[in-house]
Amino acid sequence: MKIVFLETDTLGDDVDLSLFDEFGEVIKYKKSEPDKNAGRISEADILVVNKVSMDEATLSKAGKLKLICITGTGTNIVDFAYTNQRNIAVANVKGYSTHSVVQHTFALFFYLYEKLNYYDTFVKSGSYVKSDIFSCFDIKFNEIHGKTWGIIGLGEIGKGVAKIAGAFGCRIIYYSTSGKNRNTDYKQVDFDTLLDSSDIISIHAPLNSATENLIDGNAFRKMKNSAILLNLGRGPIVNEDALADALDNNKIAAAGLDVIKIEPMAPDNPLLRIKDSRKLIITPHIAWATVEARQRCVREVYENVKAYLCGKERNIVR
Repeated sequence: MKIVFLETDTLGDDVDLSLFDEFGEVIKYKKSEPDKNAGRISEADILVVNKVSMDEATLSKAGKLKLICITGTGTNIVDFAYTNQRNIAVANVKGYSTHSVVQHTFALFFYLYEKLNYYDTFVKSGSYVKSDIFSCFDIKFNEIHGKTWGIIGLGEIGKGVAKIAGAFGCRIIYYSTSGKNRNTDYKQVDFDTLLDSSDIISIHAPLNSATENLIDGNAFRKMKNSAILLNLGRGPIVNEDALADALDNNKIAAAGLDVIKIEPMAPDNPLLRIKDSRKLIITPHIAWATVEARQRCVREVYENVKAYLCGKERNIVR
């Protein structure tokens, strides 16, 4: 049995992949190289990938391939018509990053809401040393108790955010992008109501035809000018030109993003012009990537492989 990892760098160099050795020969490549990928997997029985397209161009030479393991939840990299035709099973991982993404949601939020960049700079620049009072009121900030937190996408991550926001005393409302979510713990509202009622809006939805470009210029016009937007879902859910305009013109107060439309960031991304860290923080798709979450991810892939070799279906998607 030959297992090939095509992109170990997407898991980090601190995770232990030795547990896969029990299955047979394990070959690891740090980075995807498009002109070499097809050759690298030509003898693979099992393939572990994250971002490489799983289509005929990549897989045509992989005559022995039986299982593709994706080190993530999304399966948009897979041409299922082709893999199903070839009888190649595909397995993803689920739930491994919930705690991490919930945690990062609040890290982004409090950085913006309490103007932490400004006050950190105030101290480190020496301004506090020169101050004639014990405190500083230059930039005002508020309590979140009593504020309305609107959630777009009330899955496991959305529910985790709702629970913590509720513990802070927020009123929770949510919008179901599929229209199928009927959670009785929180108030479901239509999209426009969520936009104009929320003090904080956090996105935890998948990318699909219903969510792509959901937060556009029209949406920003309906939001409070004091609102904070957080995107922990997928980058294309938010129109970046419209967001840059909204921040430039104070249509909303601030935005915290862990995902953007093109990753790594394109040099012409309009958000690069927003230099004020009180208005915008962007982290490089790291919400999922705590040490513990990455270890869980690898363990989930291991369990998927083990189940498959035992003739069991585990996280198989078609």
